[in-house]
Amino acid sequence: MDIDKAKASFDRFDINGDGFISPEEYSKVMAEMGDPYVTVPVAQAVIAKADTSKDGLLNWDEFWAIQKG
Repeated sequence: MDIDKAKASFDRFDINGDGFISPEEYSKVMAEMGDPYVTVPVAQAVIAKADTSKDGLLNWDEFWAIQKG
């Protein structure tokens, strides 16, 4: 994924525009995209894998690191 597509994706998940993706935002967007099985606890687990700051949220740098693989 290129950085422009990744930024657009990040912005879609960052519903409230605060610069972070919360488990609630992640779960809601995944449901909108057709995956209702990503509950808030599942989203918390997904975020925790990439959350290097350990704040329970994904910031842009953490999100971009996932996209780069």
